[in-house]
Amino acid sequence: MNVADSMRVASSLEKLGYHNTDKPVDADVIILNTCVVRQSAEDKAVGRLSSLKPLKMKNPDLVINLMGCLVGVKDNPKLKKRFPFVDVFSPPSDPAPLIKHLLEKEGKSHELDETLARFAYMDGDLVIPDTEQGNLVSSFVPVVLGCSHACTYCIIPYRRGIEKSRDPQEILSDANALVAQGVKEITLLGQIVDRYGLDQTDYPTLAGMLRRLHTIDGLERIRFLTSHPNYMTDELLDVVAEYPKVMPHIEVPIQAGNDQVLENMHRGYTNQQYRELVARIRDRIPGVSIATDIIVGFPGETEEQFQDTYDLLADLKLDVAHLARYSPRTGTVSARRMEDDVPDEEKWRRFRLLEDLQESIVAAIHANYQKQTVPVLFEEKSKKGRWRGRTETNKLVFVESQDELRGKLLPVQIDWTGPWSMLGHLVS
Repeated sequence: MNVADSMRVASSLEKLGYHNTDKPVDADVIILNTCVVRQSAEDKAVGRLSSLKPLKMKNPDLVINLMGCLVGVKDNPKLKKRFPFVDVFSPPSDPAPLIKHLLEKEGKSHELDETLARFAYMDGDLVIPDTEQGNLVSSFVPVVLGCSHACTYCIIPYRRGIEKSRDPQEILSDANALVAQGVKEITLLGQIVDRYGLDQTDYPTLAGMLRRLHTIDGLERIRFLTSHPNYMTDELLDVVAEYPKVMPHIEVPIQAGNDQVLENMHRGYTNQQYRELVARIRDRIPGVSIATDIIVGFPGETEEQFQDTYDLLADLKLDVAHLARYSPRTGTVSARRMEDDVPDEEKWRRFRLLEDLQESIVAAIHANYQKQTVPVLFEEKSKKGRWRGRTETNKLVFVESQDELRGKLLPVQIDWTGPWSMLGHLVS
């Protein structure tokens, strides 16, 4: 989501006549877009922001804009007092405060209303920034902003606000604009993307939105993330199965494999219900890949409860497991009401057990691709000079070629597989 937000801000600034520079010392405007989903991310953002202070002291005309989840959707006087050298504080997904400040600074207040209307985040008129023009093959399109589910460990609802679906015409406009500029693949984004349209009576469901996007000429692939087990409908699964542009890859986090821990997390389903969902997904979408998220060391998680998570991953053999160690986030229910009582060394032990398990599972899954020929959409060249692309099931593939492959969808025979990527060659 932050990548999509940053691209929107860059596009807005270029419409005002600004252009990108790689060196902060040369900049007239610096935007720091922040994530605070974990404490380490917030600490990193604060450290980076503090490092910009000397630039401001040397150049008082420099505009520093703090944006994103560190700011949040509500006014934060404490943050402004803590960082008095910051000129503009922008909520997530909203370039308007920065645009307003720059226009007023340039003496163009008379253009304010018209410009803000044109540059509003959801204007459906996305222009790829100059630095990405001709290079961007895959792009993100937010469709649901905020979240209203409020898992007990999650800070996002407090920082990004309540759930709000975007107008379907704006989504289609963004997608058409991206394709016209060379994008081949789009990924629809939402904290719970399956809930798209449920807050508006006249909007389509996510399945309906996928059907509309499928008609766009030049759009090769469509993905969506992140899903929630409670909102994964048969209608959505059938669209993935039946519409060839919608990729057979589902990201549906479980977070923990024990029912009591899931209840403490306020997830709203059980271990058995998740297992049944995975079976349903695989039954309706043959060859599907499934990704999940896991948090280890949630408050009160015992060794026996962790074993339920381990057993679930061992049984289901999912394609991807994004692992995280629990850390309390100030303001969340778990931070206020639950003791962070699992020692850090124990969190690391559980993390590494799952990491080792998942590595062996994925290595076995990828081994099945050996000697298969699969379609790969190529995105860019890696630092080692190989072309980098992805299969329909979101597997990372590298190919040696002297040809220009960016943006091309080509058949590749897989020659080598590992747990994290595969190597292959082009099939003529």
